[in-house]
Amino acid sequence: MNTERVFVDPTGELSSAKRERLERPASLKGLTVGLLDISKAKGDIFLDHIALKLEGMGAKVERYAKPTFTRVAPMDLKQLISTQCDVVIEALAD
Repeated sequence: MNTERVFVDPTGELSSAKRERLERPASLKGLTVGLLDISKAKGDIFLDHIALKLEGMGAKVERYAKPTFTRVAPMDLKQLISTQCDVVIEALAD
């Protein structure tokens, strides 16, 4: 059985770049978790619940939102998140 996974960027890349997966942290306690709302209906409600759970686990939570769900996140937003967070959860809902 082949266990290699290929992740594809759905934003129209012509050939997928091979990206190494980062190791998952053993715990979220003391880490900053970024919650990215992609601006679909009720995504913020879902993230409110996730934020409460994460804070209960000892994580610091930072919230971000894309301007619209129809486009990829702007580069400046991605860079901001990458400098402020240890891990990121991206959520959508309808």
